[in-house]
Amino acid sequence: MYGVVTRNPDEVAWEDFDRAFYEVKDVTGRSAQPLPDAVNMVSCFGDNAAADAEPSLVPVDDDGNRATRERKYFDWAYICPSRTEYREGLLEIIDDCVEANADVRLDDVGFPRQGYCRCDVCQESFADSDFDDRQAWRANVITEFVAEATERIPGRVYLTLYPDPYPGHLYERAGLDLEALSEHVDEFVVPLYDMAYTTTYWLEVIASGFESTLETPFSIELYAVDIDIDNLCKATEVAGHYGKDVFFGYEASNARGALRRLRADQQTGVSHGEPSS
Repeated sequence: MYGVVTRNPDEVAWEDFDRAFYEVKDVTGRSAQPLPDAVNMVSCFGDNAAADAEPSLVPVDDDGNRATRERKYFDWAYICPSRTEYREGLLEIIDDCVEANADVRLDDVGFPRQGYCRCDVCQESFADSDFDDRQAWRANVITEFVAEATERIPGRVYLTLYPDPYPGHLYERAGLDLEALSEHVDEFVVPLYDMAYTTTYWLEVIASGFESTLETPFSIELYAVDIDIDNLCKATEVAGHYGKDVFFGYEASNARGALRRLRADQQTGVSHGEPSS
């Protein structure tokens, strides 16, 4: 099955795609009304607008370094997952999504990186918890949020994973306990983005790693913006070998072109039986 990830309401109805994911809230903080004919998608702890409006919500490490896009290796600003009021706002957005469509995708879930967060709220919450190990406490914070969110979602629950299948990395870096999360999630989505897909070696390696790591079904999301059609077709074939489904991000027209090419190629040389004499 093939799907599209889009910010354009018109594209969710394109017949070339079996499923559409529509961004209701993205990492910029931009918001939109949920759609009834799409899986509505919520960026949870990535939020530039909230970070700019309330800097105290931004996670910090031991040295006070803030997890914002002004620092190296961060493409957007993060919000500390321990903040109750912010989480309540996310749950309200999820409620709005569910009113439109029973399926929901949770995106950008987790702490920003290993060492985060050491804000006063996290320090106090960890000290008051029953955990002696901070990594286990972080994972519990994330699992509790996902559990609370998914209790409100009557349909299929999708959860985006960072593209790192190396054992222990998602747990150590983002606080994602895959085994615990699997109890609440129906399908993981792994974005494997490239600006060209001129080679698919690394794509296959990472996809194979997730196949070995996950018991819960997972699909692969490819980047479709300005990608050569032949290269996108090749990437789609590789992703489809490992993932349950393949989704295309942020350029529906290019994705449609690749799917039409693939479908046309599949029809080439089809035999319809011996001609009658």
